[in-house]
Amino acid sequence: MTPPARFRMNRSALLPVIILALCVLPTALVSPWTLLLLVIPAVVAAWVLRTGVDVGDDGITARSLLGSRTVAWSELSRLRLGGRGDVWLGTTGGTEVRLPVLRVRDLPRLAAASGGRLADPSARPADQ
Repeated sequence: MTPPARFRMNRSALLPVIILALCVLPTALVSPWTLLLLVIPAVVAAWVLRTGVDVGDDGITARSLLGSRTVAWSELSRLRLGGRGDVWLGTTGGTEVRLPVLRVRDLPRLAAASGGRLADPSARPADQ
């Protein structure tokens, strides 16, 4: 069993979260109730660290802040490209699952991570 390929947000997205925490800190230290303002940067940091896509032998798992959804390879019917470059999985049950951090430019890497289960749309046929 091979370890799953992980697609995550770039960790540089944590830099604005750190700046946000530093900006909120003076206000948060005014009283015990305003300490709750520090929850906002903590939740955003958790979102940056958790959100992503795992591609493994069992299928494709889309992870969000509060949950995850795995689509087995046998349930995958199609990939749909959204209007803003986002990628959606279509299942044989008729539902769709958004792949949160993947864009059209990531499809060759997704095809490589799938182990041949998904075709690389940028690959040219051999006869051309």
